[in-house]
Amino acid sequence: MSASRSLTAPGSSVSHALAANRLGPFAIGAAIASSVAPLTVVTLVVSTAVAVTGLLGFPIAVITVAAILLLFVVGYLAMARHIPNAGAFYAYVAQGLGRPLGVGTSWFALATYTSFLMCCFGGFGALVQPLVSDWVGLDVPWWILALTVWVLVAVLGANEVSLSEKVLVVLVVAETILVLVYSLAIMLTAGFTFNTGALSLDNLWSPSAGVLVVIGMTAFAGVEQSVVYIEESKNPRRTIRVATYATVLVIAAVYVYASLVQISAGGPSIIEQATSQGGDLFFNQAAGILGHTAVIIGRLFLGTGLIAALIAFHNAATRYGFALGREGVLPRLFGHTTLKGAPRVASLVLSAVTAAVLVVYAVAGWDPLVQLFYLGSTTGGFAVLLLYTLTSIAVIAFFAKDARGEGVWQRLLAPLLSTGILLLLAFLAVDNLHLLFGVNPGTGPARWVPIVLLAILVGGTVWGLILKRLRPDVYAGIGRGTRSSTASGLQTIL
Repeated sequence: MSASRSLTAPGSSVSHALAANRLGPFAIGAAIASSVAPLTVVTLVVSTAVAVTGLLGFPIAVITVAAILLLFVVGYLAMARHIPNAGAFYAYVAQGLGRPLGVGTSWFALATYTSFLMCCFGGFGALVQPLVSDWVGLDVPWWILALTVWVLVAVLGANEVSLSEKVLVVLVVAETILVLVYSLAIMLTAGFTFNTGALSLDNLWSPSAGVLVVIGMTAFAGVEQSVVYIEESKNPRRTIRVATYATVLVIAAVYVYASLVQISAGGPSIIEQATSQGGDLFFNQAAGILGHTAVIIGRLFLGTGLIAALIAFHNAATRYGFALGREGVLPRLFGHTTLKGAPRVASLVLSAVTAAVLVVYAVAGWDPLVQLFYLGSTTGGFAVLLLYTLTSIAVIAFFAKDARGEGVWQRLLAPLLSTGILLLLAFLAVDNLHLLFGVNPGTGPARWVPIVLLAILVGGTVWGLILKRLRPDVYAGIGRGTRSSTASGLQTIL
């Protein structure tokens, strides 16, 4: 039996290995789709893209982004075959571009997933609050609702992944079915005709096209999470590949169909409608056939979809914390799991951090929709694009040292192409950051978000250099997962 199967000291109640052989392609695909949050994208992201850019090309932007991601994951999955590690971005950059930068990337990735996590808490509280007010006649503060769902996420995150998996499958299937049913209802509205201009490549040549494509990239944030579950998957080589490609293709098809229907139904005034109605546009269009109840049900499912995203992002962030603790980069306690393979300590610490942030927002009286949901999702989307870019470069560097039996397409050509495209998108994102945040150039979050993200990356990199000098045993194991000498430092039951 390998060390990764059981790293438990005799008589101990903890181990240093995630529960193996638990997740198949469908379960991992559900986790990916949950973090992507299909209904949230179809309602909030589509209307935002149309309103902000004034362009109708979100469907063609989705196709473009899906193609870029399918190119990116060629090298990404090739590297996963040689470095199976729950801290994917961190491990790949560490092995490709050096351990110090790998540690910096781990801090960056943790900040990115935590940003997504917090945005979902804010979105849930803000969107469910009016429903509760209408149903029970009580004006319940948004943060009470957010903390209520926080309890659910904390409990599921602290237990074995198969429990979260069952919840995610139910929630993501339900919201995807709703998207398809509502889209069909909109199509059946009298006078509906498809606007094929939304699929025209001309949409990609506009000065605002960069913003459109970056928003499209944000809509796919989370598709990289399949590799995060590699240590817990059945038949990892096949499962991770199937889950990643299938989920990207299915989600892209849902996005293209639903956004094309939504934009077509809006007719010539779609930009004005998207600006005035925002996230309710899709629901209001469906209400023409299904009645006003469609709006209420839609908002309810939007809330459950955010719960699914919360669970998915919590699990992803927890596994990064676990990976860092197992290797000694974070306190070793983070690398403990229960006997059933749940990274409970990392999960509970993350839950404590998110609870503290929610309390701060509640005390400060900050707006959960603008100052938490929109700020967090935009920051996370921008950050994950930078993570993709850095990881794509790391893939090239990793295989340049040793081809490891991979073909030239997997180890060189696909990573080179994806790196070039991602660098262009990263440039466009930085150049248009003020448009994404809706502020003047060089002001507000367009100024301080890049500074904070850079500080996190630099701070982590410096910590990596400190480990190199003071803890060479820990430094040597960075990015090696269960093969790290510090991870296997406890006695092992064979």
